[in-house]
Amino acid sequence: MVEWQTLIDEPAVIAAAVLALGLVIGFLVGRLNKELLSASGVPDAVEGTPFERTAQSLGTSTVDIVARLSSWFIYGIAVLTAIHIAQLLDTDAFWLRVTSYIPQVFIAILVLILGFIVADKSELVVSEYLRGVKLPEVSVIPKIVKYTVLFVAFVIALGQINVYVVPLLILLTVYTAGIVIIGAITFKDFLISSAAGIYLLLNQPYSIGDEITIGDQSGIVQEVDLFVTKIEDDSEEYIVPNRRVFENGIIRDRE
Repeated sequence: MVEWQTLIDEPAVIAAAVLALGLVIGFLVGRLNKELLSASGVPDAVEGTPFERTAQSLGTSTVDIVARLSSWFIYGIAVLTAIHIAQLLDTDAFWLRVTSYIPQVFIAILVLILGFIVADKSELVVSEYLRGVKLPEVSVIPKIVKYTVLFVAFVIALGQINVYVVPLLILLTVYTAGIVIIGAITFKDFLISSAAGIYLLLNQPYSIGDEITIGDQSGIVQEVDLFVTKIEDDSEEYIVPNRRVFENGIIRDRE
């Protein structure tokens, strides 16, 4: 009985037990996270994003990566704890510091993964929303949205691992101010068209099916959205920016 008690009290035995328990818990947590992410609709949410396509080309998926990351986190804690208990290295302070640092690294990596996913998804959503806008300046907006999200994600991730991010926050402020100023100048027509679109949608001076003339283009209204009005005659379809409605005026045929 005493021999068993002595054996159980051995640091190596305790370390092995901690390591085995950590491996089991890590595996179970990974499986549980995978089930929870799948049940919450994450695969559908990330479908079509470049990050998901890249993951699939490597034989995995976004859900698998996040689930495995949670397992590796627990595996790492278990290994470091086992080494500390077994006293294999006389570096207690180092291992304690590393153990406290791992959660921050885990969160930073998770933030980066989520940042890439959100950035890719934001680019797709904005591109889809602006697909019908026939203004050349609009094509750059999805990229601006994507890289802005990525920049914010990197700042948050670096902050998690105690990197001094005040210069990056200042840079983000300058970047945001620059985007606003340059955007106001570059997308002047876009902003005017959207403001005109809001007015047209609220007041509805014409509607689908009306025959109208805007400048030198005449036809039957097919669609009115926030940015453009689509009209067509017998042979052609015209996509007219809403700002031209205010610049040229409207002639509506009441017959």
